Amino acid sequence: LNDSPYDASQLLSVFSSSGGDGDNCHIICETLASSDRLISPTRFTNSVHNAPSGYWGIALKARPASTSLCAFDGSFSSGLLEAATQAISAKAPVLLIAYDTPYPEPLRAMRPIAHSMGVALVVSPRPTGTTVASIQISLGKGQPSTMQDPELEALRTNVPAARCLPLLQAIACGQKNVALVLDLFDNQQLLLRMGN
Repeated sequence: LNDSPYDASQLLSVFSSSGGDGDNCHIICETLASSDRLISPTRFTNSVHNAPSGYWGIALKARPASTSLCAFDGSFSSGLLEAATQAISAKAPVLLIAYDTPYPEPLRAMRPIAHSMGVALVVSPRPTGTTVASIQISLGKGQPSTMQDPELEALRTNVPAARCLPLLQAIACGQKNVALVLDLFDNQQLLLRMGN
């Protein structure tokens, strides 16, 4: 956002997370499993998947529409696809925020997310003076792009929001005319073509 010409409070937004606030979910589950099953209204309010986008809107006094979505390990790709679709249909830039945080035990044993990760991109239907990449998006099948560095590859495979790393690497390295494949669903991936 700092490098874009846009006012954050005026952008459409897409918030994407594979599971939302794991700590809050854990506390609610503990409360429901106890003899005192009363959940505070604030705790419940913060448990809904669109709570981060709501707080974002309050903090910035933002009035444009915000979408919150979840697609398990394909949440980053789903968020990018949604942001691109909205940008094209609204003919306006869209802020994509994708994030994940680890769950505490015992939920972590069932849904192991190794680290916290967040990424934000402004997706615009047309280039600006600060555009860093042009991307064509389609759906198809392919082997997901990986990271050569073992630690980055471990992060990519163990944190759903980190499925963005091949795209971020291509942007950071200024790669052009390169094809990337990002995880979406078991039988369908997001195919990206980095343009000129």
